[in-house]
Amino acid sequence: MNNLFLIEKNLIGGQWVDAQSGATLAVNNPATDEIIGHIPNCGAKETTLAITAAERAFDSYSRSNLSERVSLLNNLHDALLDNHEALASLLTAEQGKPLFEARGEIAIGAAYIKWFAEEIRRSKGELIPAPTNDRRLLVTHHPVGVVAAITPWNFPSSMLARKLGPALAAGCTVVAKPATATPYSGIAWGKLAEEAGFPAGVVNILTGSSQAIGGTIMASPTVRKVTFTGSTEVGKTLIRQSADTVKKVSMELGGNAPFIVFNDADIDAAVEGAMIAKYRNMGQTCVCTNRFYVQADVHDEFVAKLQAATEAMNIGNGMDDNVQQGPMIDHNAVAKVEEMITDAVNKGGTVISGGERHNLGKTYFQPTIITGATADMQFATDEIFGPLSAIFKFDNDDEAFAAANATEYGLAAYAYTKDLARAFRLSNELEYGLIGINAGLITTVEAPFGGLKESGIGKEGGSQGLEDYLETKYTCLAGL
Repeated sequence: MNNLFLIEKNLIGGQWVDAQSGATLAVNNPATDEIIGHIPNCGAKETTLAITAAERAFDSYSRSNLSERVSLLNNLHDALLDNHEALASLLTAEQGKPLFEARGEIAIGAAYIKWFAEEIRRSKGELIPAPTNDRRLLVTHHPVGVVAAITPWNFPSSMLARKLGPALAAGCTVVAKPATATPYSGIAWGKLAEEAGFPAGVVNILTGSSQAIGGTIMASPTVRKVTFTGSTEVGKTLIRQSADTVKKVSMELGGNAPFIVFNDADIDAAVEGAMIAKYRNMGQTCVCTNRFYVQADVHDEFVAKLQAATEAMNIGNGMDDNVQQGPMIDHNAVAKVEEMITDAVNKGGTVISGGERHNLGKTYFQPTIITGATADMQFATDEIFGPLSAIFKFDNDDEAFAAANATEYGLAAYAYTKDLARAFRLSNELEYGLIGINAGLITTVEAPFGGLKESGIGKEGGSQGLEDYLETKYTCLAGL
């Protein structure tokens, strides 16, 4: 593959390097099964070097002028857009999503960088009224230190943007570890940071062993903040490991999103929202709809229209024109969806569309709809992460609310209704960090992104997205 950003080295302290052992890992294109390149298989030694480089760079970068950091972030934003097509093509090649989705991911990544370049200017301190006239009480904000960012394979560019943006704006330096399944979009950020003018060591990118790299990061007292996007299981492990050095952590973890369709909903709008909320990135998103709850009066109409829209999707290589669904990331992902379908059918569910591997082979899978879903089926509690729509039927509001909240997850939820009172009740009673009412795509740089319960800690985006990268100090000036 001929792409300027297909870089087969890691960035440590301003130098592009291989793993010290010379070991590499192959990276496959899931649409073709072809190897598109090899990346360094780094471990503890390289991670220690990267942390040291970030620590050295922090000393000067954390003291840099605000205007300088803002200028560098604006340069980074421009570099992303100047290379929009090359970055999108690389993303599709390693991850599989359709090119139009990859272009959108690069665009929102650039928007996050721009947002935090603007938001850092609004990060104000506070002068507190003192109890006596001879004192002034100051509250100020300061960069937390070296930040480690661990990102997933499903949004390998924009997930790193949501972490790099606030970290670099605050004055932190970063050691980033992208997923080995989709590493090139992460490595590309190193090249972009160089082009933008960030000093050596401010941004370091490592690929390789999750256990060795992650273990070294968590054990290091130099790393003061860890930001992770991935599974709840891994997130819990990182939280436990953070205790020994009392690191700040932000965790964007798994989800089990309900999508509720009430009997007064605009069904056509609900189907349009459902297609986005369910099938974006082949259903491989943490905010993806897992469970459709449809009120009995409109159940059959919604299912029929969802089936027609699902079966109209064009499936193929994401690089091809007019493709809406690409391959899944790997064979394990396909096997998990098959397991859930088998479980549902054995418990009385009915497959009315799809249900099998696609005739294109490899990891292509037919978008699937199952009706007659019940609470004892696997997908009622486990995250699907695939193109499977499970349809539950409900009778009244209380039943829908209870079913929607019956999970340890609390990331995203969606609902369609024309009733304003019901909309406010949804906002109050749904135990989710993100709630979309009459909208299937709600992520935006201006708003906080993050879950409740076991879906995570902390927020990304919005004004809240900067807070986890800043320490708050109180200074008392006496004798005045």
